[in-house]
Order: sequence, then structure tokens, then C-alpha cells
Amino acid sequence: MTAFRQRWQRSAAVAATGAAALVGAGILAATPASAHTPAWSVTCSSVSVDLSAYNPSVENTVSVTAGGKEVLGTETFKSEFHKKLELPEHSSPLDVHLVVKAGDGDQFSRNEHKKSPVCQGRPTPTPTRTSPAPSPTRSDSPAPAPTERPSSSSPAAKPHGGGHDLAETGASSATPVIAGAAGVVLVAGIGLVVVARKRRSADR
Repeated sequence: MTAFRQRWQRSAAVAATGAAALVGAGILAATPASAHTPAWSVTCSSVSVDLSAYNPSVENTVSVTAGGKEVLGTETFKSEFHKKLELPEHSSPLDVHLVVKAGDGDQFSRNEHKKSPVCQGRPTPTPTRTSPAPSPTRSDSPAPAPTERPSSSSPAAKPHGGGHDLAETGASSATPVIAGAAGVVLVAGIGLVVVARKRRSADR
């Protein structure tokens, strides 16, 4: 009986150990791995966010701001999140703020700040100047007045010395008549003088 009891006790202990191992394995299988590994880095021009091993059965969120301005709006993720974001240009160190909220507990959340240095050797952009538009040229001399052309209705000027329309000299059309009458009177007067002389010579 003693040997039988010892064997039974050993078998019971082995069975209990196996059952405990199975239960532990089941619990581990049922519970997701929650290592919560947040990693992020900042350069002079970008920020890289790498979040892994988060609980996929809950809602996790992440957001990034730089200099108080939103670079990454609040985004939800499950077990992992990986993204590289461009930072705005800056002439002095820029504050970058990362906020990670884990859905399975605040102990796994992150609220951290890092500084983005100024990029060396980056040329400073110079403002471009626009040249004023050229002003229209002004001519001091007045525009020539348009020459008046004689209309076709007005009579054309006739050159001197041509044509039959001569300039009037004051003589009228009665001049030849008067000259003829004067000639007749003159001839009659001469005739009278000759007759009178003949009569005188005859009387002597």
C-alpha cells in the first residue's frame, strides 16, 4: 500500500505540473505581447516615428507638432506605426513634440520633446524683387496736324498764263465802238479843214 500511494502521489504531481504548464501557456497565448516600444528621432529637416509591439485590440493614437504647429494630426494605429515627416525650415532650434496615447494604459503612453537643430549649409532664400513695369514713353513734340485736302467739289486753281480766262484790265466791251466814233469825228474834222483852206485860196 505504501508503494502504491507513493506512485499515485508522483503521478498526481506530474499531472498537476503539466496542467499548470498548459494553463500558463494558454494565458500567455490569450494575452497579446505588450512590449510597447516607442522610438523616434529628429534631424534638422525631419522627424521619424517608429512605434511597435503595441496592443492591437485597443485604440492607440499618435500626434506630432513642431514649433507649436501641427506636423502630424492625431492618427490611430494598432500594433505598429512608422512614418517620416518633413519639418518646416527654421533658423533657430525647433521644438518637436511627440504625443503617444496607448489604449491599454497611461503607463505605456509617451509625451516627449526633442530639439531639431538648424541645418548647416542651407542657403537662406533671398526675396525676389519684381522690376516695375516700364512707363509708356511720352513725346514732347505735338502730333502733326492732319493736312486738309481740297474737296472734289471745289474748283481747281488754274495756273497763270493758261486758258482763256485772263485777268480783267478794266476795259469794257464798248471800247472799240468809242474808238471807231472818235476816228470818224477825226476824219470829218480833217476834211472840214481841207475844204476851208481850198475856199480861202479860191477867194484870193
